[in-house]
Amino acid sequence: MNYNDKLRQLHQKISGRHSLEAKLEELKHQQAKSEERAEQLRKAFENEQQDVDRLERVSLASIFYSVTGKKDEALSKEKAEAYVARLKYDSAVQYLNSIREDRERIEAQLHEIYGLEQEYNELMAAKIQTIKASGSAEAQCIFSLDEEISQLRNLKKEISEAVSAGEAAMLTADSVIKSLDSAETWGTVDFIGGGLFSDIAKHNHLDDAQAKIYQLQEDLRRFKTELADVKIELDTQISIEGFLKFADIFFDNIFTDMAVMDKIRQSQSNIQNTKKQTSIVVSQLNSMAVDTDAQIAKLEEEKNNLIASAAI
Repeated sequence: MNYNDKLRQLHQKISGRHSLEAKLEELKHQQAKSEERAEQLRKAFENEQQDVDRLERVSLASIFYSVTGKKDEALSKEKAEAYVARLKYDSAVQYLNSIREDRERIEAQLHEIYGLEQEYNELMAAKIQTIKASGSAEAQCIFSLDEEISQLRNLKKEISEAVSAGEAAMLTADSVIKSLDSAETWGTVDFIGGGLFSDIAKHNHLDDAQAKIYQLQEDLRRFKTELADVKIELDTQISIEGFLKFADIFFDNIFTDMAVMDKIRQSQSNIQNTKKQTSIVVSQLNSMAVDTDAQIAKLEEEKNNLIASAAI
């Protein structure tokens, strides 16, 4: 019986299970954090909406504002604040749903490969008996090398996936920065009296940056998830929890041009720093990939030498 191909396939799937389990734990952590955040934003939105409802119905507050002639002004302000709160809540729900989808996908993959350990162990035991019966020391060495090579190839696969996720995040960061730069340029023109056209251009670029910031959140979260099963020593940490607040950057204090310009500059600095941190991690991952390739090549050469010199 030829065990090698079947064992190699089973071992690859079992190794993949451990990787998926690490990612699942990370996603559970992300989901718990996101559910807490979404709940906080839901309550904030409901509170803001209650203020709107209070002014729209007949009440002492609405009568007071009507008498003073400020009801429309107060209502417009409350509606704007409720709208902002709803935008924040909707973005948090969208982010949470994305995590849930990733978790469901990984749980489905894990479900497919559970139970393979029994088959692998039985096949392993049968091959060990065959090797022992053959009395070949070379055969056992070759089998051990195959196992080690399989593990290294799985590691290389996980490193490659993490690198791809990190590079995607950096590309999105570049795109966000470009939109913010354009918004800053038009914001400066608008601030010194550029008129309606510059104001529209500024807000169009802000809308574009806002959408890309959501994507950057997703990219960073997926990058962190991919890193969950890659053992890497880092002085720099990717903190997506802090970055989650960036998505609200244009929702707060949106009623003054100066506040918007300050937010733009703050975002430019934060995203540049986040990109730099991501780049450091990706660079280390690439170094790990090179080292892993060298280890695989060394073991393959050792195995081929054993096969060539084996007496069986």
